Amino acid sequence: MRVLLKIVLDCPPDAAWDAIRDPRVLGAVSAPLVSFDSLEPGGFPERWGEGEHPVLVRAAGLVPIGEQIIGISFPELPGVRAMRDTGRGLSGPLALVTRWQHTLTVAPTADGRTLYRDRLLIEAGALTPALWLMYWAFWQWRAIGMRRLAPSWASRTHPAG
Repeated sequence: MRVLLKIVLDCPPDAAWDAIRDPRVLGAVSAPLVSFDSLEPGGFPERWGEGEHPVLVRAAGLVPIGEQIIGISFPELPGVRAMRDTGRGLSGPLALVTRWQHTLTVAPTADGRTLYRDRLLIEAGALTPALWLMYWAFWQWRAIGMRRLAPSWASRTHPAG
């Protein structure tokens, strides 16, 4: 099943691109519903790089949901800059997901702002509809956070402005 977002962010595309590659922004737009703790030696990188990034996911910043791999690549797609996560859950409820493909893209609008698209493809067998509903709600929360923080990205003071 798919979860889709298509929103205009009040910042230039370069600023949005810089922000979505910053692991702190993932935390800022996910809080307080979900938090991510890096399991990499030395913690999160300054910018997401290609490869696997293990994390511990917590609900409300307190209750462990499980461990997962954030698997980053930067596919070449026409007319946009893209980052893709094809990671996987390693433990807990996250391990129920058998397919995870999360693609984030940025492109300029005619007025210099950013067209942001966010597509999640998930599969989890018979549990897919229930998980889809939870991820859809979480994606709406993330969109609110992105819209709120985007003006601060234009001044390069992200993630929290």
